[in-house]
Amino acid sequence: MTCGVTVGTAEAREAKRTAECQGDWLPATPTATDIMNGEVDFLDLAPVKVGKDVNWRTDPYRNRSWSMVFHSLRWMGRLVADYETNGNEAYLARAVEIAKDWVADNPRGGAKTSPYAWQEHPIALRAPALVCLSKHVSGSWLSGSLAEHAKMLSDPRLYEKGHNHGIDQDIALLGIGCRYGRDQWSSLAIRRLTETVKLDVDSQGVLREQAPRYALYVHDRLKVAMDNIRACKRQVPGDISRRWESLEDFIAHSTQPDGFMVPIGDGGADVRPVGYSHPKQTVRVFGGGYVYGRTAWDKPESAFYSIRFGPGMKYHGHEDHLGVTYYAQGRDVLVDAGFDSYENSGYRNWTISPEAHNTSMVAGARFRGKTATALGKSSIGQDRQSYRLTDRAYGVPRTRSVLVNHRQDVMAVLDTVPKGSKVRNVWHFSRDLSTVSSGGGQVVVKDKTGWKATLVQVSMPSCRPVAGLKVVRGQKDPYQGWVSSAYLQRHPAPAVVSPASGDPVLTVVVPGSGKPSLSCSGGKVSLETSEGQVSFRVSGADLS
Repeated sequence: MTCGVTVGTAEAREAKRTAECQGDWLPATPTATDIMNGEVDFLDLAPVKVGKDVNWRTDPYRNRSWSMVFHSLRWMGRLVADYETNGNEAYLARAVEIAKDWVADNPRGGAKTSPYAWQEHPIALRAPALVCLSKHVSGSWLSGSLAEHAKMLSDPRLYEKGHNHGIDQDIALLGIGCRYGRDQWSSLAIRRLTETVKLDVDSQGVLREQAPRYALYVHDRLKVAMDNIRACKRQVPGDISRRWESLEDFIAHSTQPDGFMVPIGDGGADVRPVGYSHPKQTVRVFGGGYVYGRTAWDKPESAFYSIRFGPGMKYHGHEDHLGVTYYAQGRDVLVDAGFDSYENSGYRNWTISPEAHNTSMVAGARFRGKTATALGKSSIGQDRQSYRLTDRAYGVPRTRSVLVNHRQDVMAVLDTVPKGSKVRNVWHFSRDLSTVSSGGGQVVVKDKTGWKATLVQVSMPSCRPVAGLKVVRGQKDPYQGWVSSAYLQRHPAPAVVSPASGDPVLTVVVPGSGKPSLSCSGGKVSLETSEGQVSFRVSGADLS
């Protein structure tokens, strides 16, 4: 007996490995040694001492994500998995102590129960850890708690349909159903999972949650779900397997030449997909709201760009419509401000806003959040692509045309609004770049090696340089000139803020050049770069 729970002695000696306790659901931190020492380490935040008798209301960072991971008990599952590997019965005994203490201290609806204990996502993540534990111990406290988890997971009022949380809920309910032979739970989980996947992942593999890094998470979790369905002697519905496969294409196109995912929406710049083969296409328009283009695959020095449009903001999306990012010559050039955390703060609110993205605003007009943006026109050639996007996020039409030229790397962006309105825009450079000069409608930046890039801005059709470009770095009131490289990491970075203009504004970004020369003749714009001449045409609101 351990803590009043029967432990299978034969299993303890042999430390049999089980499918329920092994897999990528296990956290890398804290380690079993850390946990045995009464210490937990989540989200790269400093370790926290929780001791032997855990206080389940511990909330050292006032961080929802930390508390969610704490109550998921996946870290307890780490002990059970390592016990299966090395047969150390002290690990199993401590896992039982932790789980039994959690159950005793967190009755549903209890006066002292942690507010995080019975939220839908911790329930979904904790259930598999308890199922894992049930492979080695028995007791009414454990089976009863798992039955309570199944009851909550089955409740349609708590189900997150069409969301990654819903997938985790279905994995959890399926696991309990299969463990205890409750077909009604298993069948409900598979039926709901099919509906959720069809809603969350479209036929092109685009996740409606509006952050590419969540496509990576959903792809991984669906693999777990499908494996578990087969282990439960059930057939994987074709809708699930097909949508799972379609995610791979979207993930590949969302990955920059340096191997990191483009940090759009709630996605950090440190996410690196591994093991995804790339398609043949170098340019792809996803109807769910993404344009991705690159010059070549498997070449870190190739160019890459992204453009956002599509349905209004939801879930993990940002107000980034019409926004672009640009990677060229092996470097981040134009970037999103990125993802910092889910905590409700002024900085978080700024990272979601248009001001934190390379997009346009209508001066003096009220922004209408969650507005859809249409991709009205596209022209895709091997060495040049152009697009036109329009929405009414400020009550009047704002139109942006984007042209990307390859061989000689150039991105041109034309922003227009109706007469009587004024347009302005903002451009976020990588934190690896610093300002060299600003004036005459040009801003030159460089990195530590001396490599330079230039932003040129002129009014059209006059072709006059825009006066008053302002470079902001590390400003806090209001926030501007920041980039988040990873969770809870913020870095000052140059942001170019343009003044309001009643004329169309043409912005040209030239990687690799500190002295480009731009001229106009009629509707033709000519640009001299260090790699040669590039020319294109401006016709109304279009670039070609």
